[in-house]
Formats: sequence, structure tokens, C-alpha cells
Amino acid sequence: MPLRKPILAVVSPFIDKSHGTERQVAEWTSQLLDDFEVHVYSQRVEDMDFTKFRWHRIPQIPGPHLLNFSWWFVANHLWRWWDRRIRGISHDIVYTPGTNCLDADAISVHIVFAEFLRHMGQEIGFRRNSMRSWPWLIHRRLYYSVVKFLERQLYTKPRAQLIVYARKTENDINRFYGPHDPIPVVYIGVDHRLFNPESRLARRRDARRELGIGDEQIVLLLVGNDWRKKGLFTLLEALARLSDLPVLLMIAGNDERHSYESSIKNSELTERVRFLPTRPDVAFYYAAADAYVGPSLEDTFALPPEEAMACGLPVITTLTNGTSEIMTDGVDGFILTDPSDVGALASKIRLLCENSELRQRIGDAAALTARKYTWERNGQQFREIFAEILHRKENLKPSTLRQES
Repeated sequence: MPLRKPILAVVSPFIDKSHGTERQVAEWTSQLLDDFEVHVYSQRVEDMDFTKFRWHRIPQIPGPHLLNFSWWFVANHLWRWWDRRIRGISHDIVYTPGTNCLDADAISVHIVFAEFLRHMGQEIGFRRNSMRSWPWLIHRRLYYSVVKFLERQLYTKPRAQLIVYARKTENDINRFYGPHDPIPVVYIGVDHRLFNPESRLARRRDARRELGIGDEQIVLLLVGNDWRKKGLFTLLEALARLSDLPVLLMIAGNDERHSYESSIKNSELTERVRFLPTRPDVAFYYAAADAYVGPSLEDTFALPPEEAMACGLPVITTLTNGTSEIMTDGVDGFILTDPSDVGALASKIRLLCENSELRQRIGDAAALTARKYTWERNGQQFREIFAEILHRKENLKPSTLRQES
């Protein structure tokens, strides 16, 4: 009789391949489908093979994000309780990315909000932003406060195995929530079939023509949805210092624009900055770009810089972005020690813009570095982590029975 596959519950508000954390969950879960009976508890699931797992759909309610998150947090517990007590689905492992449930056996920590708020205090302050954005800011600050509270509940308890995307995150957890045993680090993988230098170069001419980019323009790219966290204010200030260069900044993603549009207008950057929509084939934007610039104020491990590296683009990022841990400054990218140093950022951009051979050399080295990191490698790391969790839980059973008898 074949052995029963262990049952894995994946708890995530939504899963797709168009967002950073959600793409990671999709890729990691897909790697585990042959080893586990997978049950996904989510409000929305896309870009996955529905024949290989069971989706327990949790309805989404309209209204502000904080309201829906509060409903989601309660509802996913209720759905899983019902499945355990009524339907007899006993989960061997409960996995979640972030602070989505109180009973997780494994939590991948994509951001420590306590550290994020320490860095972002000025960026989400009322003085820095236009009055039109204040309702959004109030809502966002309330949401961050709730998540920070949940972090303290989850990260100070020994129940869950924490998993981090970079060593930086482990340091943040230890600083805010007390020392832990060594936490496994899983550096995020890349789908090299989609992100590689050959594909980028093949699409470059068509991508630039479709976007209306001239041959003489040097295109800087930033991809992401939380532009304050990505350091967009700093990037715009640096761009204003490079008025003598034919530089175009493309920003792909969705966020509140009012504060940035005011800054762009005041700095006379209207013709040099473009906001572009999110698109599933983000590789299209990498094909049109000459360099990726992401001066993150706080990022556990930003996936777009790694994807850009895999495409052979030179990348400028910061020590406050965990992606810098797979880079070597000056070899396969540039790493700024201070994410708010406008002068240093402008200097690195100028260096790349004025030296095409340097752009090529850094980009080639970046592609070689990124090639080491794959979703298959991540899948094997998760199998090992989950096997250890199952082993630990199995060893606890006899002692629990002795205590009850």
C-alpha cells in the first residue's frame, strides 16, 4: 500500500505570478505538488495548475484593504477549522507567507514591518506627501500597525519555523523580537526560461519601438508597487541632477501617484519620467531598459532586481535590499550603503550612462550570478525544511501521549 502524501495547507490572501511575494508562493507551491497533497486557502488564485491541488476559496469583501485583511485573517482560520472538524482534512503542515494566521508551522518572512516602519517614517509622513494622499496614508499607517502587532504575536513564539529570503531579515527579526535559533535562508529563484540575456536582446528593438523610445535615450527601469519603499523620491531627486544626460525613467507598477507627480513637475522631469502599467510579461520592460535602478529604503529581497540581473542588465540597489546579498559591489552590480544618498545614486547612474562598455560588463556578470538561483533550487530547500518540521512533529507525538495518559 503506497504511503499517504503529507497534507500541506498553503494560506495566502492571493496567489499569482504578477506580484513579488505572491509569485514566490506560486512557484514554491508548484515545486511541491508531487511531494504533498496541497490545499490552498486563498481569496484568489491564478497562474497555477488547478488539477494538481485543491483550492478552498475564501470570499473577498469590498472596502478598504485593512477591512478585507481583517476579514481574511479570521475567515481563513474558520475555513480550516471547518475542514478539520467537519470534513476530516487534517493538515500535516500549515505554511503561510507573512502574518496571515496564528497556527502556521512554517512562515516565510518577506518583510519585517517593524524595521520597515523605522525606515519609512519620513516617507509616509504627512509633510512629505500631498493632502490628496492623506486618506491613503492614514489607512496605510493603520494597516502597518495591525501587521506589526501580529508580527510580535507570531515571531516571538517558538511554534513556527521562520524562513527568510535574506540574512538581513534574520537580523531584523532578532533585533525587534529577540534572538532565535539560526533561521534558514532561501534566496529567491528566477525562471531563466523567461529572464535571460538572449531573450532580452531579441525583444529590445520591438519593445523600445512600442514604447516610443529613441535610440539615443538611456532607459532606467524601476518595477514595483510600493514606490515609497522602493525609494522613488530619492530616485527622482537623483534624476533631477542628471539633466545633461538623455535619461528616461520608466516606473512599472501601481501606487498612489499624487505626491510623485507634484515632485516631477517641480523638478521639471515631466518629459523624462513615465508611469507604466503592470503587465504579466514584465520581461518586456527589461528588454526596453538599459539599467535597473532600485534604491530601496527597505526590501527583504526584491525580485525585480534579480530578474533584471538574469536578463543581463546592470543593477543599482542598496544594502537595505536583501537582493544585495547575492551581489558583489562593482562586479555584478552597484550597492549603495545609504538609500537616501541622492549624490551617490546620481553618481552611479552617471557612471553607467556614460560608459556602455561598463554597462555590458556589469550586465554580463550579473547574468552569471543570477543563473545560480532557480525555483527548482528553492523547491529542494523547502522540501528539506518541511521534512524537518514533519520529523519534529512526529517526535513530539509520543511525549504528548505520555503527558495525556
